[in-house]
Amino acid sequence: MQTLEPIVSTSPITLSPRASEELRDLIVSQGKDGAALRVWVAGGGCSGLSYGMALDDQQPEADDEIFSQDGIKLYVDTLSLQYMVGATVDYIDDAMGGGFKIENPNATSSCGCGSSFKTADDPGKVASGGCGSCASAR
Repeated sequence: MQTLEPIVSTSPITLSPRASEELRDLIVSQGKDGAALRVWVAGGGCSGLSYGMALDDQQPEADDEIFSQDGIKLYVDTLSLQYMVGATVDYIDDAMGGGFKIENPNATSSCGCGSSFKTADDPGKVASGGCGSCASAR
């Protein structure tokens, strides 16, 4: 049986009040009581790194850090966390509809759509100036 780390109440990733509200509504509407928001960073995207987010109703993985804010659990793997300390998950409404957005102070540049970014620690990655999803969103 896996021993879980305790949930830490102060998170290095912040949920905006609007994101917390939308996440609570999403968890209820999908019938996923007890689900956590899993946030991660993966290689790829036009700027070198890309964000991912999903509701996760499974147990956390062995390398996950577990946080809680406004009654919402967050799972972030340790590798992703190093790129996201100080980031804020927000929910925005615009002409294209609503969606979650990550505002990351560690990003030195990002794609126009905000789903991919580069940090100062990745000098070899060069942003191409746009991605297919940015162009199609306009």
